[in-house]
Amino acid sequence: MIPKDKEALRKLVTDTTVETYEDLSHQLIKMLDKVYHDPKLSDAQKNDEVTLNVIAYIKSCTNEILIDVLAEMFDIK
Repeated sequence: MIPKDKEALRKLVTDTTVETYEDLSHQLIKMLDKVYHDPKLSDAQKNDEVTLNVIAYIKSCTNEILIDVLAEMFDIK
């Protein structure tokens, strides 16, 4: 499906974004829980790990969103 205008493209991207973040959020929660409960890490190390995990999560989501939107537009399976 190729969007006919910016509004259709915006809707496609928004819908894909919501779906992707919902699908991948459980992975982020697991990673953060593991960090928070690691007794070997100091509070500063935990903060660093959380930051890295969130950045990686956003990057992964962004990649998936781009792939899914382009696949939808170009009918790639």
